Amino acid sequence: MKHLQYKYVRIQGKELTRNTMYAKGVFSMFMKMLQENVMDEEDAGLYREIDSWFAENLPWPPQCRNQESVVCWFKTENSEEMMKMIRPALWLLERYHQPYFLVYTNSPGEIVYEDQYQIVTKTDGYLMIDDPQPSWSPEES
Repeated sequence: MKHLQYKYVRIQGKELTRNTMYAKGVFSMFMKMLQENVMDEEDAGLYREIDSWFAENLPWPPQCRNQESVVCWFKTENSEEMMKMIRPALWLLERYHQPYFLVYTNSPGEIVYEDQYQIVTKTDGYLMIDDPQPSWSPEES
């Protein structure tokens, strides 16, 4: 399927954030990398430039500022400029072996904030973990 069929995209890692029980978003991933001095000085500078561009061009939702149990999604309909600006950051994640995922959806949850480029959705802070399902592979003869 083409990603343009989806309304929203989120860039996230593998680590969960305690207050949301949801995978950390790309900006949180980089904050941790900066705090832990994972990147060399030049690469950290590149990320700071990227972050500054986003700070100037992407509104900071009050729910995120208040560290509420929410997650942010880019709107695919007009996120082309945002995705173009985030590509160097994705390159940095790859360079420092930080796994990330592009998650596309049409049903992100209850929207509590929206602007031209993004939405913010509520999470319940609950992580459901199921037991593995029985194997579906055919038995060996």
